Order: sequence, then structure tokens, then C-alpha cells
Amino acid sequence: MSGAASPLPAIPPDIVSAGDYERYAEQRLDPRIWAYLAGGAGDEITLRANASALEALTMTPRVLADVAGGHTRLTLAGEELPHPFILAPVGWQKLFNPCGEIASAQAARAMEAPFALSCMATETVEAIAGQGGPVWFQIYMQPARAATEALVRRAEAAGCRALLVTVDAPIGGIRNRAQRAGFALPPGMVAANLPPEADPPALKPGESAVFDAMMRAAPGWADIEWLIGLTRLPVFVKGILHADDAARAIDAGAAGVVVSNHGGRVLDGAPAAITAVPAIAGRLGGAAPILFDSGIRRGSDAFRAIALGADAVMIGRPYIWALSVAGALGVAHLLRTLREELEITMALMGCRTLADIRQADIRRP
Repeated sequence: MSGAASPLPAIPPDIVSAGDYERYAEQRLDPRIWAYLAGGAGDEITLRANASALEALTMTPRVLADVAGGHTRLTLAGEELPHPFILAPVGWQKLFNPCGEIASAQAARAMEAPFALSCMATETVEAIAGQGGPVWFQIYMQPARAATEALVRRAEAAGCRALLVTVDAPIGGIRNRAQRAGFALPPGMVAANLPPEADPPALKPGESAVFDAMMRAAPGWADIEWLIGLTRLPVFVKGILHADDAARAIDAGAAGVVVSNHGGRVLDGAPAAITAVPAIAGRLGGAAPILFDSGIRRGSDAFRAIALGADAVMIGRPYIWALSVAGALGVAHLLRTLREELEITMALMGCRTLADIRQADIRRP
């Protein structure tokens, strides 16, 4: 069904939030696929912390505020956007819906949201960019620079508006929940934008499978500087949790950073991503935009992240839940719901614009 129009199943009437989509998605997906989607690394400490840390941030409302003419508009990567929600890169989307990334891109276009296409997508960057709307392309640095450059040139030629380079997963996390469920990619499912994976070189006696094989081709800061210098597209460095790393990324020429712990899927025990935002915002001092992901489930979560210093937020699992349940229509409905929740939160907090949120009364435990 590659390239086909997304089906438009009816959205169950009791779906009114992202959490409702989660409930339906768990019912509809194969248990092995659900374990892959829902699970995190190790004991899932960081996965749980992402949500609980956001929930712990209290918002003190301001009453009798004049918010007439309020809006959620912003400028990001040189583009005017009507709201601060971005669809984060999520791989293998045909696991969740036969139309995969095509359906997500259609929804993003309808709701005027940037769609970040995963390097591990099941559709080509050309097919997704052809759906219209702002498309960003996520890159994992390839072992050979020529292969990475080929990805960049394809993204440029397809009309992508920005690049995301993910730096927090040079090797995969220990996904015990997916392992216990026996998850494996179905036969024939491949990353449409990557060449077939080559066999790793044989280990020599005494060498480590992690340090001497998996990490042998891991990128360093010199590779990030090279990538940024390779293209005129804005490059965001994704997977930042330390203020020093954020500053170094901007010094290297990055257009911005994405504060993220990969949704709790890589290093279990990493801090909840939201707890890293204030220090990074303080260090950058407005020099470059800060995007946030890992734990957004409500428009009020986006408000919290922006109040602490983010400029926009990315959503991952929630839109995959919606994709699983109702295809493109579900993803569009989710984006609309999140935007409406953000608008209501802003109004109740006395904030007319996103800039006003920075003055909001957010209490951290």
C-alpha cells in the first residue's frame, strides 16, 4: 500500500485525548508490536520519569487577564508555523498502519505541523516530501561520510526544510519489554532510505562487541561540524540533556537543539528530559531555538515545556497511537486536540502568546 491514500476510519467518540488513543492502540496492535512501541530501556525508570516529572510541575493560573487576539504562532527554522507541535521522527511506521509515514505526513500537512521523517522510515524521503507541508529529515550518521552526504543531498533535492541529527543513540538501548515479547521486524520490512546493512567486521581476540564493533563507527563532534558545514539546511542536534553539549552544538553551527532522552528508550536512568530544559535554556540564553520531546501527552505539557525554556515540542508515541487507531484522520485529530488543549491552558494562565508563557508561574518540586 506504499503511497496509497490513508483510510479514514471513524474515530471512536470516547477518544478525546492522547491517553484515549493509547488505550485503543494497545487493544488493536499485535502484543509484540505494542511492546516495541510502548516499552523503554531496561527497567523503564526514565520512561516513567518523563511523564511524572511533567505532571509534578504545577501551574498557578492568573485570573481576569485580557487574552483577546491570542494565538499560538511562532517562527522556527525560518518558517511561520501556526502552533508549536512537531511530529517527531518515529521509524517503521508500517508496523502500526499499512500506510505508515504517508498517513502521518498527510495529517501533518492538514494541520500545518512539521513532520520529521525518520532515517528508519518505511517510505522514501521523496515520497513523503511529495505529500506537501514542511518535512524535516532525521539522520543517523552513517559509518561512511559518503553515505551520510548522500542522505543529505536526497533530503535537499526532495525539498526538506531542516535536518535533525540524532546523537543520543550510537547504539541501541536494552529494550527488555520488546525482548520478552519476542518482537522482530516482519520479513521484508526495510528502511527505505538506507542501503542494506553490511555485516560488522569480525572481532579480534580480546575485543569487545560494544566498544570495538558497535561503537567503532560512532560519530564525534568533528562529524557533527562536518555535517553542519555540508548543507545550507538548518540542522538541529537531537538528544541533548547537558548544557555543555547544547552550547557545543550551537558553537558547531547547529540551528538549534532538541532536548530529549529518546523517550526513555536508550539509557535507563537518564534524567527526565524536562528537568534538563531550564539549565540548557539558561546556558543558550536565547541564542538558538530549543525543541523538547520525551513525555508530551497534553497541550498543558507543551505549556510547561515552553514555560521552562523550550520554543516548540515534538510528539512521538501519541501520534503513533492515533495512527494505529485511525490513520491520517487520527493523527490530525490528535494534533488539533493538543493545540486546543494548549490554547485553553494559555487562556487560563493569562497568556496571550507563546512569548507570554515564559512569564508563567510554574512551580517545580
